[in-house]
Amino acid sequence: MLTGSSSTKQRRRFVNPVSLPVLTFTGLIIIGTTLLMLPVAADPPLTTIDALFTATSAACVTGLVVVDTGSRLSLFGQLVVLLLIECGGLGIITFSTVFILLLGGRFSLASRSVIQDTFTHGPDTRLTSLVRHVVMFTLILETVGAALLFIRFSTMYPPGKALYYSIFHAISAFCNAGFSLHAESFMNFKNDPLVNLTLCGLIITGGLGFLVLVELKRLYLRSRNPRQPRRLSVHSKLVLSLSFLLLTVGTVGFMLFEWHVSLAELSLPAKFMTSFFQSVTMRTAGFNTLDFSKMAGLTLILTISLMFVGAASGSTGGGIKANTLGVLFALSRSRLRGEETVSIFRRTLSPAVVGRAIAVFAVSIVVIHLATLSLMAAELGFSPHSANSGRFLELLFEVVSAFGTVGLSVVATPTLSSAGKLIIVAVMFTGRLGPLSIALGLFSRERRARFRYAEENVMIG
Repeated sequence: MLTGSSSTKQRRRFVNPVSLPVLTFTGLIIIGTTLLMLPVAADPPLTTIDALFTATSAACVTGLVVVDTGSRLSLFGQLVVLLLIECGGLGIITFSTVFILLLGGRFSLASRSVIQDTFTHGPDTRLTSLVRHVVMFTLILETVGAALLFIRFSTMYPPGKALYYSIFHAISAFCNAGFSLHAESFMNFKNDPLVNLTLCGLIITGGLGFLVLVELKRLYLRSRNPRQPRRLSVHSKLVLSLSFLLLTVGTVGFMLFEWHVSLAELSLPAKFMTSFFQSVTMRTAGFNTLDFSKMAGLTLILTISLMFVGAASGSTGGGIKANTLGVLFALSRSRLRGEETVSIFRRTLSPAVVGRAIAVFAVSIVVIHLATLSLMAAELGFSPHSANSGRFLELLFEVVSAFGTVGLSVVATPTLSSAGKLIIVAVMFTGRLGPLSIALGLFSRERRARFRYAEENVMIG
């Protein structure tokens, strides 16, 4: 018979930094699936596979859909999806931010001392204060975004519907979910600067991560007091610089590849705005103002590359993370120069940090490779390539979109078989929590003990 002390220890071994996010998101998906299977959630009611797919896509803030959210789901079903998106977005921000602060910068891929210098001088390192600030930032940004969207939607819909549409899409954009109540996403708004810029602002802020937003706020407050030092941590510098680089590459690349294709009939300002919007959304959000099924093959390859990278650590976005890409760039540069150490912004990275970046990259490649093979086997069988021309790129696009929790598709999602849908469900879940769990699993016993110690102090405090 187990004593109370031994049973408590067993629960602590079971619920640890590695299993806690997995268990939480699994429970969220199960609850969402159950609610979406109710007759009141959709007309006609969703099958188990479609309900599971929709719940996983919403909880993992992906945006891939097998049924149209705006027409097939009832108001109850849409509210379930919205709640899953908000819980999933807030959950992943909170989990990853807590782990960055308490476990030594796992996803910042920067030195622990830099993070401590920035984040341990205030109350934000306490879990209760941290969660409160996450919720505060989220509500403020989503409210501002909804207000701006309401300006446009109020000219199209009755006030109640306009308000609902504004709130739904603001939450979906900030959480980088990509769910839309419009059947064609935002293709009818490609010439609307207000809608485009509002969605881009929400997606970018959600993709930067909470820690970067906090630092930017502090930097602004310090700028008003010349006596206070003004600097950013390596994490924030890396996120901001790489986000700017990826947005620039995506915008220029999209405009170049689609100039005479999907952008042919647009004016020069509209071409730039549309290209910028796709560059923002293709990394993690999943909204679109153009039809991706009609785009050039080069554009799809560019999109796959950006979806694979994803957003920043500690954000609502997926992918291998821009931070990981930054470390890999720094590693390549140091090796080409013949240097033994790897540094970013004059900060030397430990071999463990570099090793973790390589591990995340390698595991992600393996997952995508195996998932693509499985999906091809489920959808195409062993038919010759000539009989399925173009399907490989479509299925690869689908897998990377699911792994990067992006939500873009080239009309492959609704046509998937039940086996194919289950494969994509597994990829979405792995893409959302896999790199996080893998990285946390690499922690030493000492760091896990330090997490438990910090967690106990937070709970007591």
